[in-house]
Amino acid sequence: MAKHNELGKMGEDAAALHLQRLGYAILHRNWREERYEVDIIAENEEFIVFVEVKTRTSDEWGDPHESVGNARIKRLVQAADLYLRETDADKPVRFDIIAAVWQAKGGFLIEHFDDAFLPPVNV
Repeated sequence: MAKHNELGKMGEDAAALHLQRLGYAILHRNWREERYEVDIIAENEEFIVFVEVKTRTSDEWGDPHESVGNARIKRLVQAADLYLRETDADKPVRFDIIAAVWQAKGGFLIEHFDDAFLPPVNV
């Protein structure tokens, strides 16, 4: 596995652990269907949460969450729509971004942006 893929998996592991510590149930990791992929699908008492995880070795080039652009948001919303149709989930949906930045002393600094964006109207 390439080094950046290893770092990404470690960041997703840290993000999932963070969510579990907050009381979320992890429903899926790296959910894939058709041409869509979601890093983490989780659930709390109120929402089904679709989570995009961005992992970096530093924030030198900006905060990782800022790299989630309109195209990625659109695909994440489309993936959520497909997932909801397949599962008949009966909770409101929320879209979160988790930024995981590797720290030189070891471990990740986690920044969780809940309700990070609203779905665009013209998806």
